[in-house]
Amino acid sequence: MSKNTKTVIILLVIAVLIAAIPLFALKDAEFGGSDDAGSVMIEEIEGEYTPWFTPVLETALGGELPGEVESLIFCIQTGIGVGIIAFFMGRFTERRKWQKATGMENADDRKGKQ
Repeated sequence: MSKNTKTVIILLVIAVLIAAIPLFALKDAEFGGSDDAGSVMIEEIEGEYTPWFTPVLETALGGELPGEVESLIFCIQTGIGVGIIAFFMGRFTERRKWQKATGMENADDRKGKQ
């Protein structure tokens, strides 16, 4: 097993532990979002908290979005972002392979051959 493979496996195990340990260590804890925590903290400090605006979809629907719909929208947004990042990473990888195959490993080589 190569050094890079070992490093990747160790980092993946650490990432899983970081995600799993709080769930088991804090069994009765409530995990909430930062928006709710911020609102509560402002109310404790200032007394009354009035948001500056309401989300566009909540205004259009006339009420709060269900949690499942919010999760769906967040997952779609994440998927689009990952797709864009993966596309560009693939393009850079293929460009590097093409440059190695044609013998042009840097921009100076390209200028000299044109």
